[in-house]
Amino acid sequence: MAILRPTLYLFSRRRMAASRFLSALSSSSLYSQQSATLFTGVSRSSPSVPVLPRRRNKFSLSNRNLFQNAVCLRAFMSTEAIQETKKKGAYSSEQIQVLEGLEAVRVRPGMYIGDTGDRGLHHLVYEILDNAIDEAQAGYASKVNVTLFADNSVSIRDNGRGIPTDFHPATKKSSLETVLTVLHAGGKFGGSSSGYSVSGGLHGVGLSVVNALSEALEVTVWRDGKEFKQKYSRGKPLTSLVHHELPAELRGQTGTEIRFWPDKEVLKTATHFDYNTIAGRVRELAFLNPELTITLKKEDSVEEKIQYNEYHYAGGLVEYVKWLNADKKPLHDVVGFRKEADGILVDAALQWCSDGYSDTILGYANCIRTIDGGTHIEGMKASLTRTLNNLGKKSKAMKDKDINLGGEHVREGLTCVISVKVSNPEFEGQTKTRLGNSEVRRAVDQAVQEYLTEYLELHPDVLESILGKALNALQAALAAKRARELERKKSVLRHSSLPGKLADCSSSNPEEIEIFIVEGDSAGGSAKQGRDRRFQAILPLRGKILNIERKDEASMYKNEEIQNLIRGLGLGMKGEDFKKEALRYHKIIILTDADVDGAHIRTLLLTFFFRYQKALFDEGCIYVGVPPLYKVERGKQSFYCYDDSELKKLQSSFPANASYNIQRFKGLGEMMPLQLWETTLNPEKRLLKQLKVEDAAEANVVFSSLMGTRVDVRKELIQNSVSMVKLDHLDI
Repeated sequence: MAILRPTLYLFSRRRMAASRFLSALSSSSLYSQQSATLFTGVSRSSPSVPVLPRRRNKFSLSNRNLFQNAVCLRAFMSTEAIQETKKKGAYSSEQIQVLEGLEAVRVRPGMYIGDTGDRGLHHLVYEILDNAIDEAQAGYASKVNVTLFADNSVSIRDNGRGIPTDFHPATKKSSLETVLTVLHAGGKFGGSSSGYSVSGGLHGVGLSVVNALSEALEVTVWRDGKEFKQKYSRGKPLTSLVHHELPAELRGQTGTEIRFWPDKEVLKTATHFDYNTIAGRVRELAFLNPELTITLKKEDSVEEKIQYNEYHYAGGLVEYVKWLNADKKPLHDVVGFRKEADGILVDAALQWCSDGYSDTILGYANCIRTIDGGTHIEGMKASLTRTLNNLGKKSKAMKDKDINLGGEHVREGLTCVISVKVSNPEFEGQTKTRLGNSEVRRAVDQAVQEYLTEYLELHPDVLESILGKALNALQAALAAKRARELERKKSVLRHSSLPGKLADCSSSNPEEIEIFIVEGDSAGGSAKQGRDRRFQAILPLRGKILNIERKDEASMYKNEEIQNLIRGLGLGMKGEDFKKEALRYHKIIILTDADVDGAHIRTLLLTFFFRYQKALFDEGCIYVGVPPLYKVERGKQSFYCYDDSELKKLQSSFPANASYNIQRFKGLGEMMPLQLWETTLNPEKRLLKQLKVEDAAEANVVFSSLMGTRVDVRKELIQNSVSMVKLDHLDI
């Protein structure tokens, strides 16, 4: 069984990005445990994909005898034993379980918070934070304080109205205890009895779920000139609701504070709250609510380690887009507007950049990020395409009447944030990843068309620059199409559509097979000899691939290594809807050397996958293989260490006078095929990191900063972060 390692991460926030970049120059420390959850990783072999056993040349006699003995045992089983087996497998009313109260949450926590790992752990914070944001959206709160304590508890405090504490006639207990202990109890179901006209909470389960999954929870409410307190544990009240009168000078104080300690019995793999992860969500909420101030503090016994930030953006989404495009070359000032139609508030900001060749569109509904899109995104895309085509023909910038710009051409280089507020949003599931209201599409479509038409007619220079960018994208797409057709003809002549260097596997089931993208022919040769040919394919790359962050579509399709990746993996064309069933391999593993060039190639590949088909990360198809850095030989024993800390731990386990030899691997080509199998290819022993995008906005900023054209910004980023880099770790 695979040995699970702690969750590992890939990239950091903007301040940490330079540290990651410089650290990558020494080893695979690009994937540090201390970085933020921009990309998240998992442990040694992924359990979601069945692993075929490595083929043996000879049939094991012991296994065959074991099988024969099992058949004989089953054949001579007594009648009573068979009947007993049937009885145990019976299915009647005795097997129907009825879970009451919050017990269902503790039995199936993943249904409510996504999973029981780090993502689920932080989701607990977001549930309480979203309640405070709902108070701000309703116009009753102006400040929210989030505090991470040293004992791994979290408190969220707002200055809103405070949760009601009076007696609830339906549950025969206080309203505060009702919302904390009863599923589907809350003030956000809409209608005349609702406490909120717009909210992110819909199902009345957020606060009660956090309570159910907390080892301890303390709630404090200020309202009606009093302070109310109550304590809970795992969903059950430990104390009754008590209160006392506030001093005269504090009688007007209102608000709610929730402090909770996550239950280690349920969240076993999650250990600590990550400051940068929560900071990303807090920053996002501050952009979406310009009237709100949010503070985030991480307490520590060491004063130098205390972290504190205050987030307030009066410019709202306009400032959000400026922040996203800080490392790019914009074609014009940010265009932002806010309109209300049919009870739906549409807030949007957008900007095109000359050095961008992909689009970044972030959608929010009632301040909830809809990572899977929805009708608001669809309305925005459709309106942009139609409006710019109409304005282009009207202004005669598009001289050929037969030319029509496609959506992918219009959106090239676009950064857009759209936020809608709907009284009765239709989300998919408790995690709210997609918006489904059909009326939102119409409202967004109309609002974007009206405002953009008026703005661009008053600013013809902006229209000209945007249309110029889109027409260049169209020409590049036509050139790319010709390049693809030429490549297709070459493929037919070669009688194969697969790259010549691809060493394919014998199995054709994409769910079972995996492909390793390796650096160079030397590493490719060792990997081809060391792999299991039945389910492992190898694709060697020749040098460094093209940095598509700086190139258009035509240049990308002309590059041979990019073509090999597209054809070998079955990625299809850029801009097409992602179809996982079209992939030739559902597990794509990047395997590079642990040196400067290896880190650079790995980053180039990640840039390609993120910009070309981001859905690969969403579907969990992208992995990074981690080869060992050291081999330690002591007598006849051999040990492999994946980083310096493992090496030091191993050395400390040896006697003081022990004699041993340390070999540092600088490249995969230095490893014998058998060594490569034992350490890096064998699913039972290898260390794999699955990469998923947790924060699309932060990922966009990191790739723009590290791989974009703005060298001056990258230089400044590195200079500002040089104090965070350990110079002895640099591989110079």
